[in-house]
Amino acid sequence: MAVRIVTGLQYFFLAYTLAIGLAYLLLNLIALFAVRNYMGEQRYDIFLQTFSDFEPPISVLVPAYNEELTIESTVRSLLQLSYSNYEIIVINDGSTDNTLPLLIDKFGLLRIPESYSRKLETKPVRGFYLSTVYPNLKVIDKENGGKADALNAGLNAAMYPMFCSIDSDSILERNSLRRVIRPFLNDHRTVAAGGTVRIVNGSEVREGHLLRAGLPSKLLERFQIIEYLRAFLFGRIGWTPINCLMVLSGAFSLFRKDKVIEAGGYKTGTVGEDMELVVRLHRLLRSKGEQYRITFVPDPICWTEAPADLGTLRKQRIRWQRGLGESLALNLGLLFHPRGGLVGWVAFPFMVVFEFLGPLVEIAGYIFVTIGLVLGFVSYRIALLFFALAVGLGVLISVVSLLIEEISFHIYGEVREILGLFIAAILENFGYRQLISWWRLQGVLGSLLSRRAEWGQMKRLGNWARPA
Repeated sequence: MAVRIVTGLQYFFLAYTLAIGLAYLLLNLIALFAVRNYMGEQRYDIFLQTFSDFEPPISVLVPAYNEELTIESTVRSLLQLSYSNYEIIVINDGSTDNTLPLLIDKFGLLRIPESYSRKLETKPVRGFYLSTVYPNLKVIDKENGGKADALNAGLNAAMYPMFCSIDSDSILERNSLRRVIRPFLNDHRTVAAGGTVRIVNGSEVREGHLLRAGLPSKLLERFQIIEYLRAFLFGRIGWTPINCLMVLSGAFSLFRKDKVIEAGGYKTGTVGEDMELVVRLHRLLRSKGEQYRITFVPDPICWTEAPADLGTLRKQRIRWQRGLGESLALNLGLLFHPRGGLVGWVAFPFMVVFEFLGPLVEIAGYIFVTIGLVLGFVSYRIALLFFALAVGLGVLISVVSLLIEEISFHIYGEVREILGLFIAAILENFGYRQLISWWRLQGVLGSLLSRRAEWGQMKRLGNWARPA
């Protein structure tokens, strides 16, 4: 009996590792063709520039809590966007640092009376401000209620039918809004779209404008660049053609405001409010039988700061995994729903089995094979095969993601930068990825044990945001 159990576990871990690797490779293959087709449609940009007066107006929402190091650069990057009609609403979510005084000083804010329709319940608003220098810049000052609550306050005050959520430690490239609006112009069924998020660490930024994309000196930050390439270049693109995209980055996403308000806005008390909203939109629209599209656009780029130390990175990854668990648990009705379509019958189970439970199986597999090898109940051949699959497929997926990046968008142009990323794509599979899985496992256990999730304080360096 014991021999059967040991043999069964060996084949289970081998089969699971092979299955997740092949699934990711399939998504990579889909992404490769999707990017190639997308790059062939770039002539549409000329149309957008010629008929820019037909662009629907957008409200850009920027929730901010204790972001004095980066908020000025973020706002300045938004002020220089190449878009015909948009407003910027910064929501100061009860910051205890210099965030609000800095905004008042740098952008000439004047307190104004404001009345608006309160469609979503939020923490009390303390005041409204309008820039005397930039007419499209507004600031809401409110009591602290968390990111979701801040975004809901911004939605209440937003003037326009489309809104874009932006993190307060990020900057947008000038044509980002013009590109991310494209799915809405192409297909009236589109309710949400997201753009690519890249890491700004190591890049040169002046007055909110990216002058040059560069690589950070720390290997830890370079590993995260590879992770972001994997997450966006196949994790997002691969699901888009079959309308099964369940994750849009809260750092840069565009939504139809009426659909989000109809769905109840952002859910407070969660740490993954961005993903939860997308999964909830899928669930509600599928259950009603509505035709809709949620899509990803690979080239509108948002640059954001990545954690530069292990402590901050650990908090971030545990929080992300908790957010994934919350999003799936709160919308469990989508799983195998009669009207769930591919998102309910393919994408949702994939997210549960491979994304949420993946760290649990991966760490258990490493422990089982290692102990089994030492004690002799796992052969060298089985152990070698397991580690070859776990590490080898990881290296292959990372390198293919880097290849897609280089043949399509080519953000990093210098040979030494490409070589540096190639080395990082290999090295991250020897220790770093396993460490991330361990932290994600802590998030899984926290979700299963129903411990209350908290955002925690994210340490910002803001080196890229300092004046030149």
